[in-house]
Amino acid sequence: MRKQMQQMFKMTVLGAVTALGMMTLPSAGTAQGNPFAPAVYVNSNAVTNFEIQQRMIMLRLFRTTGDLEKQAREGLIDDRLRIQAAQAQGIVLTDDQIISGEEEFAGRANLTRDEFIQALNQQGVSRETFRDFVAAGLAWRTLVRERFGPRAQVSENEVDRALSLTAQRGGAAALVTELILPANTPANAARAERVAADLKNSVTTEAGFSARARRISVSPSRVRGGRLAEPLELSTLPPQLAAIFLTLGPGEVSDPVPLQNAVALFMVREIIETDAAELEDVSVEYAQFFIPGGRSDKALNEAARIKARVDTCDDLYGVAKGLPEEQLLRDTLPVAEVPNDIALELAKLDPGEISTALTRGDALMLLMMCGRTAAVNDNLDREAVRDQLIQARVASYADGYLAELRADAIIRYP
Repeated sequence: MRKQMQQMFKMTVLGAVTALGMMTLPSAGTAQGNPFAPAVYVNSNAVTNFEIQQRMIMLRLFRTTGDLEKQAREGLIDDRLRIQAAQAQGIVLTDDQIISGEEEFAGRANLTRDEFIQALNQQGVSRETFRDFVAAGLAWRTLVRERFGPRAQVSENEVDRALSLTAQRGGAAALVTELILPANTPANAARAERVAADLKNSVTTEAGFSARARRISVSPSRVRGGRLAEPLELSTLPPQLAAIFLTLGPGEVSDPVPLQNAVALFMVREIIETDAAELEDVSVEYAQFFIPGGRSDKALNEAARIKARVDTCDDLYGVAKGLPEEQLLRDTLPVAEVPNDIALELAKLDPGEISTALTRGDALMLLMMCGRTAAVNDNLDREAVRDQLIQARVASYADGYLAELRADAIIRYP
């Protein structure tokens, strides 16, 4: 949710609000009955129907696709867990801290805090909704910094390795074996965390990791024992993913990496230098076409039919003619802002190639790489590399901690 909301800043909020005004919010169960009745309990705290309606409006404003009610509910459950964990550690935000957070958030859209709140209010998003959203993020950021900051320090050897692999003489790529576990329901997410932690601690050989990938991974790469067919160019990945590969030695297994509706483990077989110059400020252009039916045979057959008739992203406009506008999305984003699961698939693709490995809600995602642009990195800074590795490690710890909180929580529906 929060990554999706960051992506909206490539367009103006006021323009997006205008666009939203021409749309109709999808009907949902939350719109029925008492809007302030509890929709779900997270431990001892309730999430109301009204809160879910408010989050749905924000999701639609930020061009989110799929089951908006489910995504709103799940995002609010996560926010409750973030706040509860922060409060348990004695973290209490002041009004000034929250106001500063709101100003920072609005500033990313080149708006003042008052302008941003007014834009949201025009579509029925209350002042309190925005405040609660910002407060949950701030409290979580503070907790994560205090809890994982000391553990996230990187060694001089790790910085040296990253620098040597991203020096000016060329870029770096990783030969990777992946194992993807489904986490599309709370039960599956809890199971995926347990299985991933067990594999991390018990599998010590490439053969053993590939054998498990062949048996339990849900990625198409399972037919090859999880081995990716081509090296992953690290400059095409978000920093948090690239840092994982840079700090792993050959044969080492990563910590569990939460993705959208999945948990991943990676084993690096080899880090190799490439002839291509190291790139910075990489942006990627990609298209998502959503096919109803998830991974059903009908949806997969439709994806195969589309794949056979398109060569470029522009061709998808012909496929989408007459369909709802939100069924085809085309974006150009800094690679750091691309969701991890999409970024990982895009890293495997050349322009014009397609992946059907992902889903969103009950829709199969036909993901097409349109192209990449980047500036050449002429000057590597040791402290900047260190900060990037630390931030990526903290983000990984935080994602894993949130998954643990969810697995341990008592989540019930009235």
